[in-house]
Amino acid sequence: MTRTNDISIAYFSMEIAADPAWPTYSGGLGVLAGDMLRSAADLGLPVAGVTLLPRQGYFHQRLDEKGRQSEEPEHWEPEAVLECLEPVVSVRLEGREIKVRAWRHAVSGVNGHRVPIYFLDVDLPENSAWDRTLTNTLYGGDDVYRLCQEAILGIGGVRLLRALGHNKIVRFHMNEGHSALLTLALLEEEIGTKNLSQATTADVDSIRLKCVFTTHTPVPAALDQFSLDLAARVIGQDRVRTLVDTQCCPSGNLNMTYLGLRCSNYINGVAMHHSEISHSMFPNYPIHAITNGVHAATWTSAAFQELYDRHIPEWRRDNLYLRYAVGIPLEEIRNAHVRAKQELLGAVGDATGVHLAENVATIGFARRAAEYKRAELVFSDLQRLRQIREKSGAFQILFAGKAHPKDEAGKATIRRVMEAAAALRDCIPVVYVENYDMRWASLFTAGVDLWLNTPHRPFEASGTSGMKAALNGVPSLSVRDGWWIEGHFEGVTGWSVGFEEDPELHDVEIASLYEKLDQVILPLFYKRPGGYAEIMRSAIAINGSFFNTQRMLAQYVKNAYFADGSEISLSGASDQSTNVRLTPAT
Repeated sequence: MTRTNDISIAYFSMEIAADPAWPTYSGGLGVLAGDMLRSAADLGLPVAGVTLLPRQGYFHQRLDEKGRQSEEPEHWEPEAVLECLEPVVSVRLEGREIKVRAWRHAVSGVNGHRVPIYFLDVDLPENSAWDRTLTNTLYGGDDVYRLCQEAILGIGGVRLLRALGHNKIVRFHMNEGHSALLTLALLEEEIGTKNLSQATTADVDSIRLKCVFTTHTPVPAALDQFSLDLAARVIGQDRVRTLVDTQCCPSGNLNMTYLGLRCSNYINGVAMHHSEISHSMFPNYPIHAITNGVHAATWTSAAFQELYDRHIPEWRRDNLYLRYAVGIPLEEIRNAHVRAKQELLGAVGDATGVHLAENVATIGFARRAAEYKRAELVFSDLQRLRQIREKSGAFQILFAGKAHPKDEAGKATIRRVMEAAAALRDCIPVVYVENYDMRWASLFTAGVDLWLNTPHRPFEASGTSGMKAALNGVPSLSVRDGWWIEGHFEGVTGWSVGFEEDPELHDVEIASLYEKLDQVILPLFYKRPGGYAEIMRSAIAINGSFFNTQRMLAQYVKNAYFADGSEISLSGASDQSTNVRLTPAT
């Protein structure tokens, strides 16, 4: 580790996709967190990640022939890949002292800088049998289990950082509300030896200066919240009374999003439109916009990495250089895509036994199986799909995605997709790949010819799968929501579903989707492959160069972390470091 105690930013997230082989994430939130920390390492920033150690992962998905999902624990051996650290701290929950330790993984950047990720673990012999399970499963259990997890993450995380010697942290960044109880730990530090009941709103205002909060949820019903009675039982009556007295529970319960909002100096949504939606949900708070991105080197396929290395050798160091993809010959872009497509279809064949044709237009839809994402929208009129296939050309569709074990509506979505696949078996191949993870995401977003996204507006806070596709020259056909409002240029980076004047009409969206496939996309793909390749190239140059975590993190640094002119230490691969003072823009 290079100067591990010189940490200025602590980034808290319930899940972090640190490595594709480790089941430490459930979906987009964790992948975003992992990408952000990979970019922090690339940029040499003094950041540390804090998360939980899910020994049973999220879950391993099994699908039967009808699309019925079953779940199994994901077994892995963190002891074989993580470094166990000595400090052990305590968090008092339900009147018991629960011991917490950390395991460390170092993310290495392109210049050798290393960013630590601390995985919090309660599987210690000092804890009771039930307490030892509290970090086992991501988003598992009942409300008591969930609140205990969030207290371990927020309160235990701050205490372990201190025990590890990280005493110069100037910003605590909460990636969603799961870690919002870290503000309580900071408040307890702020008042020192005073009784917690003596905490004042001035004390809360003091810790606000240290906190940054990113909200990802555009639906009020989806916010993490717990009754005050349950909160008092789990974290203690004195703590809850203090949170109420300092106006941290304005909704009459412990709402983790409100706690993060109340105790943060900088708040942001994850796309321009999402920040507007969030401000309408929380009108008393200034909510800025920092649109999400993806880690370019992680999500660019081997074929395109080699292509960029030849034509744009500085793209890894500075993703903005991907703008110069406009100069790459179209034939080379097509050849690189053929390689990525062959790799995807080969993996699908190995996993499912279904061997799809390489010369057929391949559409990809892969994300969390939630009802609002509307995976089955494309199947609204099966007869129309058959007509499009006959008139405009053959196409095949690849699906993937997990439904939360308790999300019956999401599970039903998978079943409906599989029913449509069976009905279309005679003319349109449709394959659902089980157990979607980072490996499959890399293959999907690089290997399909078109990325499909049909969420119900305005529930797509940002979305990042289409960004990954763009890095590999795959254009999107998407509802104008989340990031696509910013990344969409009709017929240049891809195509929109629906019309601006009628954004909410279900029938209009279906008609638009079919019209674009029938009259624009498939004719272009088969009759003007050079024109299709031009759109692929534009997707790289326009969207790949901007929608990345390098740009995103630079915005956090300038606008959220050090806008007050705080001094930080930028460390490289050696023990040398440079102090830099960042001043706010005028």
